[in-house]
Amino acid sequence: MKKLPKIALGTWSWGVGFAGGDTVFGNHLSDQQMEQVFSNAMDKGLYLWDTAAVYGMGSSETALGKLISQYPREEIILSTKFTPQIADKQSAMPVSDMLEESLGRLGVEEIDIYWIHNPSDVEKWTPDLIPLLQSGRVKQVGVSNHSLEQIKRANAILKPAGFSVSAVQNHYSLLYRTSEDAGILDYCHKNNITFFAYMVLEQGALSGRYNSQNPMPAGSGRAETYNNVLPQLEKLTTAMKTMGNARNASVAQVAIAWAIAKGTLPIIGATKVHHVLDAAGAVEIQLNAEEMVTLERLAQEAGVDTRGAWEKPMV
Repeated sequence: MKKLPKIALGTWSWGVGFAGGDTVFGNHLSDQQMEQVFSNAMDKGLYLWDTAAVYGMGSSETALGKLISQYPREEIILSTKFTPQIADKQSAMPVSDMLEESLGRLGVEEIDIYWIHNPSDVEKWTPDLIPLLQSGRVKQVGVSNHSLEQIKRANAILKPAGFSVSAVQNHYSLLYRTSEDAGILDYCHKNNITFFAYMVLEQGALSGRYNSQNPMPAGSGRAETYNNVLPQLEKLTTAMKTMGNARNASVAQVAIAWAIAKGTLPIIGATKVHHVLDAAGAVEIQLNAEEMVTLERLAQEAGVDTRGAWEKPMV
């Protein structure tokens, strides 16, 4: 597997229908839009792609698979997820079955990082990762939305077979630092586990594009979540804009740079080419210690809780 880049690109928004990005973001991407995003990302050296079986019930994986086929497999790192909530209850091997379905939709023979998406039952699902690792169909495994106790338990289950958790993927942003408060980030750093941070831009609330005068499009899931709190975020986003202006950078790039500086690997949802360009450019931005403290203070003062309905408290 290639070395991990500093940023991953997420394709939740490429899925449609149930659990698809169209219900959250209020838009549906055309094949041409996805191709433009993908080709620009590959040109910029962003070759780590994150998806899941549940994103649009497979439609995200299918869309990504069509684009992957245009490139040599070894040039791409693929990350997808097993979601316990949609597992076949009648199957004797539900994790293996769901992996095979993902492989088929993606058009590949192995997955670089395979995740247990939600901590439905660590004792039940984690052991089923072992034969997938032994078979070579999965190169590394990770856990998403797991607490520190659950991560440690998953590691303990994998260890006797000679494996370990290679990655953790949790919601983490300036507005939601529960994984840091719970000690998960520190545990990952000490145990050579890559921490993937999703929702770094809080679905656009920290992109600088939206404010109380220019809210998110009505009718979308993110509008319901964020529009009411946009006024509380204006001091923070104003400071981010000032820091960005000094570097010829955007507010979104400042948010991404902050996440990288915290030792995480941000997953950036990519629906437009400028999202790719922002992500690629953010890698070059260095925030100083005073700026980091200022951003974290203003974020705390905003008093906004962005924990998703699917997330359980980490502390």
